[in-house]
Amino acid sequence: MKKIGILHGMENTFPQAFVERVNSKGEKDIVAEAVSIDQVVQAKPTDYAVIIDRISQDVPFYRAYLKNAALCGTAVINNPFWWSADEKFFNNCLAEQIGVPVPKTVLLPSHERPTDTGETSFRNLAFPLAWEAMFEYVGFPAYMKPHAGGGWKSVYQVNDPQDLWNKHGETGQLVMMLQEEIKFEDYFRCYCIGQKDVRIMPYEPRNPHHLRYAAEMKATGPAAEKLLATIHDYVLRLNLALGYDFNTVEFAVRDGIPIAIDFCNPAPDADVYSVGHDNFEWVVETAANMAIERAKKQQPGKNNLTWGTFVRDAAFGNPNAEQTPEVPAPAQKPKAAKPTVVGKEPKAAPPVPVSKVPKAAKVPQEPISAVAGTPIPEVPPAPKKAPAKAPKKK
Repeated sequence: MKKIGILHGMENTFPQAFVERVNSKGEKDIVAEAVSIDQVVQAKPTDYAVIIDRISQDVPFYRAYLKNAALCGTAVINNPFWWSADEKFFNNCLAEQIGVPVPKTVLLPSHERPTDTGETSFRNLAFPLAWEAMFEYVGFPAYMKPHAGGGWKSVYQVNDPQDLWNKHGETGQLVMMLQEEIKFEDYFRCYCIGQKDVRIMPYEPRNPHHLRYAAEMKATGPAAEKLLATIHDYVLRLNLALGYDFNTVEFAVRDGIPIAIDFCNPAPDADVYSVGHDNFEWVVETAANMAIERAKKQQPGKNNLTWGTFVRDAAFGNPNAEQTPEVPAPAQKPKAAKPTVVGKEPKAAPPVPVSKVPKAAKVPQEPISAVAGTPIPEVPPAPKKAPAKAPKKK
């Protein structure tokens, strides 16, 4: 008997529906359940052939458990080693290399120095940074967001350098990205499961949380068909390169060109109260089929993880590998999901809109962060050793 487990936290709708859907298919010698952990012993296998991870990004204990499980043969979705290494700024860099358009983006040092560091920890950081060059490259208005993480946390719209200084002063030790604002005519959020199944959903990020999927695609006719085919291609390129089996990708469409905004979401929202019934039904069914397929292929004691082409090309020493991974042609023309209006979930707290930010903290007249703007004092030379006195002659 092979077990498929789902590791989750506060979710109330997707995990149970996933378990029920897998078990309803009556696959011989395959059963699904919520993961149960009573002890974690190094190099000891778990009872699970497959684990769907929905929570380890918030619980380090679970992440360590999953890495141990993966080493012992469990197919963990998504790969916990890659998930630990990945972040959004790297995603943008990789996207450019595989031909997927992304906003102009630069990396900013944290406003506060990391714990246990001081001025001399930053001798390699120029003072001042090339602020004018960065501002000219990105432009204003822009968005400032953490280089890692998600959930619309600590996302700011900034309108000019002074606005940036003020809001950067609220970000503590977070390493931030400054990103070009994309004024879009269409916006999409796309599920990608098993690196082959894609669902393209019109999405309006400026709506309240429970109405974000209540959107319609504005493009029509041949332009719409071309747009959806391009999005489908880009979704597969990104997930094949990154190695994710369960992910979402967001695109803002400007002048008919889909620009990837966010594609590091290895535990994406799948709650019926936000995504709507039709999208929920699709993600439950497709995830269940993927998990069953992986359970059938799983080999006990072997490496059953998915690795992206970026890691595989590096591991196999293939410097001349194609920059753009091959993707399977869609079996049929992709269609955008129908807009869905759903009831507001009683206990869901709405995310902070990007256009509304907390009142800026008062900053000193010199608007530079503690890391990026503090001069590094020169280290004084070591004191010279005093010459030894010659012994007195007797």
